[in-house]
Amino acid sequence: MTPFLGELFGTMILIIFGGGVVAGVVLKHSKAEASGWIVITFGWAMGVAMAIYAVGQFSGAHINPAVTIGLAVIGEFPWSRVPGYVLAQILGAFIGAVVVWLHYYPHWEKTESQAAKLAVFSTDPAIIHTPSNLMSEIIGTFVLVLGVLAIGANEFTQGLNPLVIGLLILAIGLSLGGTTGYAINPARDLGPRLAHCILPVAGKGKSNWKYAWVPIVGPLIGGIAGGLFYRYVFIEGSPLAMSLALAVVLTCLAIEFIFAKRWERRHPTPKIPATGTPGTSATRSKD
Repeated sequence: MTPFLGELFGTMILIIFGGGVVAGVVLKHSKAEASGWIVITFGWAMGVAMAIYAVGQFSGAHINPAVTIGLAVIGEFPWSRVPGYVLAQILGAFIGAVVVWLHYYPHWEKTESQAAKLAVFSTDPAIIHTPSNLMSEIIGTFVLVLGVLAIGANEFTQGLNPLVIGLLILAIGLSLGGTTGYAINPARDLGPRLAHCILPVAGKGKSNWKYAWVPIVGPLIGGIAGGLFYRYVFIEGSPLAMSLALAVVLTCLAIEFIFAKRWERRHPTPKIPATGTPGTSATRSKD
């Protein structure tokens, strides 16, 4: 198998497991309906592990443009192979989403919520706050790439690495995933979102392209930052690099604070009027 096909099939496997577990939890009349966030995070974690087991020997199982580009930036992967890997990852994610759609075919019509249907294919923030949503994706992917490189530097029993990386994904999902759904992978979001846009999913709504740039740009920034941080701080241990890393973190926090305040001024939270008699709770109108 060629590396291109390895990345394509690996990312396809990832989405079949990951998108499949979301579909099982959110679509109506599934036996896994409403089984919760823990089930979703375990499904994604095992999807990553199974994808790495399947194609790691052929392509290294990046299955994520943020990982591929992060490795290229620190010289661990040739730039000439990056476009092919990224294309394969997006195509694989698209195909995986099509498989999930077919697998759950009768459940789409039974599910009224358009948001639930879109959630099977792509991510969406729990609270719409673009600067914070972007920062969440940056942090999550930073931890992912840093963790992958750190895991790779350790010696495990042969064949154990994919499972350990799966546990890393589980930890990220449980600890950091509740804000944006932890895309931490541009292909994981873009490929299935394209599938949602193109496929005749029964009763689907819009594909929310307004938000789609966040799970692309955020993971790319986080992946590059994670790779650079590991190389210059963990490997080289340079005091200058550690100082620069701290300066970058503080700068990012300052930028996040400034943009968050500007965003809040432009998108003020509507006041909730008190209604009813004393002792009754106020009613919040939908946006």
